[in-house]
Amino acid sequence: MSRIRVAALALMRQDGTGEALLVVRKRGSTRFMLPGGKFEGAETETACLARELHEELGLTFDPDTAISLGRFEAEAANEPGHIVEAVVYRQQAAPGLNPVCGAEIEEIGWLALDDGAVDPAMLLAPLLTRELLPRLCAASPSRSPSPGA
Repeated sequence: MSRIRVAALALMRQDGTGEALLVVRKRGSTRFMLPGGKFEGAETETACLARELHEELGLTFDPDTAISLGRFEAEAANEPGHIVEAVVYRQQAAPGLNPVCGAEIEEIGWLALDDGAVDPAMLLAPLLTRELLPRLCAASPSRSPSPGA
């Protein structure tokens, strides 16, 4: 299988019920995923994120306030027969953050992490469902400890 290398951001915010994760749906896709995208040329991870977040959402990325979550892989959501290799950062959203749809972004959403339940109507990319959501939900400060924890 061919591999696609991307940089992505788990942008978190506090909402009325707990912590929420910013997800985006690209034009022509049915699945929501983390914002970010493919590297151009010899870009660094943080340069790729800065460019993608500005183009896609009108956001500024500050690498000094981001935490590297590591490298993950899963089948690509939009390119059958490909594996996506993602370097993922986590960052807390500034109060009043207002991302807007730009570039190829069709829809923006905030996915609540407080109880681990996901709206079944919101189709998510495999990277989110298999790799990142379990880790992010487990680390969410608003999530109450499970029995036996």
